Amino acid sequence: MSDFDAMGHALDAARGAGEAGDVPVGAVAVVDGRVIAVAANQREVDHDPTAHAEVLVLRQAAAALGRWRLDEVTVLVTLEPCIMCAGALLNARVHRLVIGAMDEKAGAVGSRYNVLADPRLNHEVAVSVGVRSEESAELLREFFASRR
Repeated sequence: MSDFDAMGHALDAARGAGEAGDVPVGAVAVVDGRVIAVAANQREVDHDPTAHAEVLVLRQAAAALGRWRLDEVTVLVTLEPCIMCAGALLNARVHRLVIGAMDEKAGAVGSRYNVLADPRLNHEVAVSVGVRSEESAELLREFFASRR
């Protein structure tokens, strides 16, 4: 499965989050070209500040693989991860991260910070940016415009 196709699953999940009243961010975990986990933000639904799409997809992927070390996993997410999520990706030893839209306000993978490429930390994650970025950004624009 291509990054473009896998990001489509993340975009579908993000749309669902938006319909549920949460910020429309979706994530998928892929191993050997197959999706093993799909999640979306659920902070509003779960009343949980840590229920970001990335954290939830990591939990699902770890359960699917039966281990916490996700060194063969690629995570695709519609919005650049925040500091918490970047830390979770790092601690899960994710192999690769693919980002849709960048987050100039709170992004921790290149915009504000660059947690996944800090040589002082114990792991680095390969990062690709811009896969279906306009679709990802448009979901967010529409969501926030509807709340103004």
